[in-house]
Amino acid sequence: MAGPRIAVVTGGAGGIGAAVAARLARDGLTPVAWDIAAPAAAGPAHIRCDVADEASVAAATAATEREHGPIAVLVNNAGLTGPSTTVADTPLAQWRKIQAVNLDGAFLCARAVAAVMMPRGYGRIVNIASLAGKEGTPTLSAYSAAKAGVIALTKAHGKELAGTGILVNAVAPAAIETDLLRQMSEETVQTMIGKSPLKRLGTVDELAELVAWLASERCTFSTGAVFDLSGGRATY
Repeated sequence: MAGPRIAVVTGGAGGIGAAVAARLARDGLTPVAWDIAAPAAAGPAHIRCDVADEASVAAATAATEREHGPIAVLVNNAGLTGPSTTVADTPLAQWRKIQAVNLDGAFLCARAVAAVMMPRGYGRIVNIASLAGKEGTPTLSAYSAAKAGVIALTKAHGKELAGTGILVNAVAPAAIETDLLRQMSEETVQTMIGKSPLKRLGTVDELAELVAWLASERCTFSTGAVFDLSGGRATY
């Protein structure tokens, strides 16, 4: 593709998003963080965006294309786990907020960005799912359900866009060592580590490497697929 290759990273101001943005920059992409919070001074370009709000996503899409250039890559990373609560103790408002950010946000951003990619015949969409969406994590039912939705969205969207030049894939990591884990109880985190054959958390750099390949022109024959990053925990 001629000209700048813009990579939108939702939730790109910190944690996994910032690591992904930095890794994509090393591949020659120009990262733009869509986030409510602003990144650090040395971070990527920033456009304020609430991924759960349709109008905000539409405005961010237009602003990115106007101010930075054509979007070639979207990494749907913005998310939150919410507190560790059983189904019985999960308030409806908490459930809805987690669905709105994790699942509605991925849908809204993918829909908006795919629309501007389509006329150019090229794009890479990478959704950050979770092993919780495959296995279901006790006390994180809302997050598990949302990420299961992201996995199904990836499969359906990838099939819909097959042949357009736009590939849609997902990464399903087990627990990654970020500030997000502080939202969970220590017991929940230790349970996650205990299930891993490698007996450790994943790192943001390991995740960013996989995302970088899926976001690249080197990835040509995978779409609607879910790639595990689980330390040997998932074999399906």
